[in-house]
Amino acid sequence: MAKRPAKQTPQQPIDPDRIPRAVIKRLSLYSRILQSFEFQGIEKISSAELARRLGLNSAQVRKDLACFGQFGVPGFGYHVNDLRRQVRSILKTDREMRVILVGVGNLGSALMSYRGFLKQGFTMLFGFDVNPRAAGDRARSKVPIYDIRDLESKISGQGVDIAVLAVPTDVVQEVANRIVKCGVNAILNFVPMRIEVPARVQVRYVDLSLELESLAYYVQGREKEGEKSD
Repeated sequence: MAKRPAKQTPQQPIDPDRIPRAVIKRLSLYSRILQSFEFQGIEKISSAELARRLGLNSAQVRKDLACFGQFGVPGFGYHVNDLRRQVRSILKTDREMRVILVGVGNLGSALMSYRGFLKQGFTMLFGFDVNPRAAGDRARSKVPIYDIRDLESKISGQGVDIAVLAVPTDVVQEVANRIVKCGVNAILNFVPMRIEVPARVQVRYVDLSLELESLAYYVQGREKEGEKSD
């Protein structure tokens, strides 16, 4: 088994007054992107990929991170988990991420019951549904589920970091608007529809049907290759 390259740690001490505000702003964006990579199980990332996701160039990413030390490993890139932890420490946001789930149907129930979130530092605070009693029966989770009408009152002052959406397509924009007004700045959207949000809000999309269709294409290609080889 290949040995994992040694991680590198930031230099100390760091004078925050010497760091340009624009760099600090971009660090927040890096943290959000790295959070998404962690959620997807991605272990390493290059400066080029970080830059592509944010519309920057890789030299800018390396320059920004160099303000705080040498995080990358030559020939490897960055360890996603290590870099995110270090960036969050710099930003003083190295704490548990607080999550809510809106839409506790079949998919939402599975998400709510998934215990791996806690291991990754994500705490599911609440679930919301139009029928909380039925949703509770489906989810079989200890996470409290409330009526969607109570969303604002329940999450106010809770410091929610991320909202996960698994609602019907015809209401996803309305729900997103309500969540954004409550100050939530990150949304994971499982609904196959793009939503409009302010620039400050980060949205990630997970379209299961799209992924299945993509896999079906490759499966079909493999089957045809098998027929030719017979």
